[in-house]
Amino acid sequence: MKISLIQMNSRADKAANIAVAVALIEQAVAEERPDWVALPECFDFLGGQRADKLAAAEKIGKGPASSALAALAAKHRIYIHAGSILERIDGEERMHNTSVVFDRSGREIARYRKIHMFDITAPDGTQYRESAAFKPGDAVVTYQCDGVTVGCAICYDLRFPGLFQALVERGAEMIILPSAFTLQTGKDHWDVLCRARAIETECYFCAPAQCGLHMVGNETRTTYGHSLVVDPWGHIVAKASDGVGIVSARVEPKLVAKVRAQIPVAQHKVKFG
Repeated sequence: MKISLIQMNSRADKAANIAVAVALIEQAVAEERPDWVALPECFDFLGGQRADKLAAAEKIGKGPASSALAALAAKHRIYIHAGSILERIDGEERMHNTSVVFDRSGREIARYRKIHMFDITAPDGTQYRESAAFKPGDAVVTYQCDGVTVGCAICYDLRFPGLFQALVERGAEMIILPSAFTLQTGKDHWDVLCRARAIETECYFCAPAQCGLHMVGNETRTTYGHSLVVDPWGHIVAKASDGVGIVSARVEPKLVAKVRAQIPVAQHKVKFG
């Protein structure tokens, strides 16, 4: 299965972000001919204040971001994993941070709402309080893509191995982690955590990411980028350069089976407590 990851530098302009995402997917289709394409976290809107995010949020299937990608999936007969979209919740003052997946006909086949909220203080003292604007999800989600079971996660979920073990227990052979990792955490933790999750799950690990600068009020924030694909042995087999662009690789289910046969960690698990 041929896959393409889209690396973006989204800003607080939803229409512009959607246009860039569509153009990059069109480019990937023309140049790489992928079966499956994935976008980064918050590809439709990144930055701005809480009120701006709420105004940009949409009802999945009825808003411009989800509608554009459903149409594009049907047009090119590809799977599109819409990294994450700001999803409006009726009667709530918060949103969901939501991955939506469309099959080759443009039909929605999966929806994953980010579980772990990024409420941290960065090394430079910058505070991130994702839970102020986003309501966490509570469901572990997988879906089928041409015979490959794909597991869903988003960004900060990366630091919680239990979620990835739950995905493997549900049959995951490939895991997708759309992200907007900060520069400060990414430069030290991104590669090692992505490789660790691939090694311990013996899955392909695919992480399309945001890169570059965006504004949150008057504050400039920087995302790390470096979208990558890790194979089940833990090798980085594809990695994006700095800047907006596309990185592609091939997923071989037989390699997942081979690695799991060589080191059968699933059979060796011991439950504690």
